Amino acid sequence: MYDMGKISYFIRRLARIDLKRFRETLGTIRAQTGRGTPYLLVDLLICGLGYNAGYMDYMIARMDRLSHAQRKTVITRGVSNGIVRRMNDKAYWHYFDDKALFNTTFSRWVKRAWLRVDAGSKEEDLAAFCKGKGAMFAKPLDGSSGVGVERLEAEDCRDARALLLRLREKGDCVLEEALIQHPAMAAIYPGSVNTVRIATLLGDKASGIVYAFLRIGNGRVMDNVDCGGMAARVDLDSGVINTVAADKQGREYARHPLTDAPITGFQLPFFEEAKAACLEAMRLVPQMRFVAWDVAITPQGPEFIEGNSFPSHAVPQFAAHYPDGIGILPEFERFISLKGDA
Repeated sequence: MYDMGKISYFIRRLARIDLKRFRETLGTIRAQTGRGTPYLLVDLLICGLGYNAGYMDYMIARMDRLSHAQRKTVITRGVSNGIVRRMNDKAYWHYFDDKALFNTTFSRWVKRAWLRVDAGSKEEDLAAFCKGKGAMFAKPLDGSSGVGVERLEAEDCRDARALLLRLREKGDCVLEEALIQHPAMAAIYPGSVNTVRIATLLGDKASGIVYAFLRIGNGRVMDNVDCGGMAARVDLDSGVINTVAADKQGREYARHPLTDAPITGFQLPFFEEAKAACLEAMRLVPQMRFVAWDVAITPQGPEFIEGNSFPSHAVPQFAAHYPDGIGILPEFERFISLKGDA
């Protein structure tokens, strides 16, 4: 029997569905599963009403292969939304959504030079900031999923007037000095800063780290999975990657396809220090009880890139990371009760 809350959520999602994207995803699911459209439409409906799962949830977690008991362990979009709504006070989201405010609030773990650029910024201040620096990244102030992020080389920053006009086209943004990542991290893929995503919870039952993943670039300057990157799960005790990497299309990689560097079994440098930083930082804004931190590993140790006020549930649910079909929900239940969210 389906409860009214799940039915209501399903109807709201259905009313806002992107039909073009749905058709494209359905084609991918057909290719993955070998199932016909009628079967998949019925199963998608069952998963939507029974587990608050959207079509992307179905594809990423390969819910076609899961039993009812296994499907109940997947944190779908509806479940994830409920967790974030309950754990994070929206009045405090701006500490994480505003990149300049984030860099200021968590300045202890943000060591790179950065500058907020907006309508009031002056050409001479921008010129002074860029002097003597190399590559930089321009990021929309409140962007997410890598949208609008642009890498600027040193020559792009020599003409401060032209640069200021270019940045103003983005709207309010931050200009940040490019990080130099640890050589071991660059050996996997040097084209992006490969960051560790560490999720922390200030829970009712316990507080600590729920999961950690290494995000790895694949042909682009960003490691974000929405920009073609991949992710691999990190063992919380050892800091060793204990799964293959996978991308959003379900492709799996034990070695990086461009560098041939081994991924599975890789030991992250400074992982204990990265965990300690996140565990300390999670208490600075206690109204935000569930945060996913993106941490770069430099030769000197961990450094924060950003914190996510509304952590994506997609990366932690890649089917390749859960070969037994048991999803990540039991790991959350160590920290909080999910009755009412699931």
